[in-house]
Amino acid sequence: MPSIQSLFIEKMIKLSVKRMAKKGIRKTEMEEIRQRFNEFGAKLGKLPKGCNRESCKVGGLYSEWLSFTDTKGGKVILYLHGGAYEYGSADTHRVLAARIGKASGAKVLLPEYRLAPEHPFPAAVEDAVLVYHWLLERGYESSNIIFAGDSAGAGLCIAAALTLREQNDPLPAAVICLSPWADLTSSGESYEKNRKLDPYLTPEAVRKAAAMYAGDKPLNHPMISPVFADLTDLPPLFIQAGSHEILQSDAEKLAAQARVAGVEVTLKIWEGMWHVWQIFGGLLPEARKAIREIGHFAKRSFKNSTIK
Repeated sequence: MPSIQSLFIEKMIKLSVKRMAKKGIRKTEMEEIRQRFNEFGAKLGKLPKGCNRESCKVGGLYSEWLSFTDTKGGKVILYLHGGAYEYGSADTHRVLAARIGKASGAKVLLPEYRLAPEHPFPAAVEDAVLVYHWLLERGYESSNIIFAGDSAGAGLCIAAALTLREQNDPLPAAVICLSPWADLTSSGESYEKNRKLDPYLTPEAVRKAAAMYAGDKPLNHPMISPVFADLTDLPPLFIQAGSHEILQSDAEKLAAQARVAGVEVTLKIWEGMWHVWQIFGGLLPEARKAIREIGHFAKRSFKNSTIK
C-alpha cells in the first residue's frame, strides 16, 4: 500500500499542475517550459552528503561527473535524463542521478544531450552514443559502464544500446529504465486506463511531444519506440514503473519484447506510484527503496559483467 507521504506528494503534484494550467502557461513556449522544469528540479532536494560535482564538456555537450569518496574507480553509470526529449538538464536530474550513483557505488556521468524540437531524432541518440564512445576512449571498460535513465532518457538508453549493437560496438553491462517512454505511438492500454490517476502526464501532451521528437520519422520507428525493436543481444534490463502512470504499458511492453528476444529482464510495477517517483528520494520512502533496489541491481551487474 502506498505510504502517507506518497499520497500527500501525489496530491500536491496534481494541485501544482492545475495551478499552472489556471495561470495560462503558454505550452507552445518551450523556453518557459524548460525554465519551469528546471525550477521544479531545483526544489527536489540537495545532493547527498559527500557528493563531488565536476563539470566537463563531452564532444561539446555540457556534462557533469558526480562521485563520492567511496566510489569505485572504474565503474560508471551513464545517466540520460528524462523530459520528453524536449526539456530536462543536469539541474533537474543531478540529485536523482547522484543518489543512484551512491547506491550503486559508481561514478555518474550526466550529459545534457540535444533537445527537440530544435534537434529532433536522431540527435539525442547520436549524443548518447558519442558520450559512451568518449568513456571508452578514456579507458573505461564497457563491462564497467551501465546505462540508466528515466522517461525519455530510459527510452534513449535502449535506442543507444541498439545503435551500439548495430555498429558491433561493445555493449554496456546493463540498462536501467525508470518509467520508460518506449512507445511513442501511445498504443498501450494504460494511456486511457490511468488517464485520471496520473498526476503529471496526459495522453494528449505525450502525443504532442512524440510528434516533436520524431519529426518526419514514423512514431513506430524502432529507435524512436524501442518496444517495436528487435532487442536481441541487449544486456540485462532493469525496469521500474508505477501503477498510476500512463506509461505503465510502455514498461510492460518493453519487458515483454526483451523476453521474446531472450534478454534478461527485471520488471517491477510499483503499486500506487506515478511517473518517475524515484526523483523524490529525499521525501518518499518508496523512492528510497526503489533507489536501493537499483543500487543492488547495478552492483550485481558490474560484478557479473566483470566476471565474464
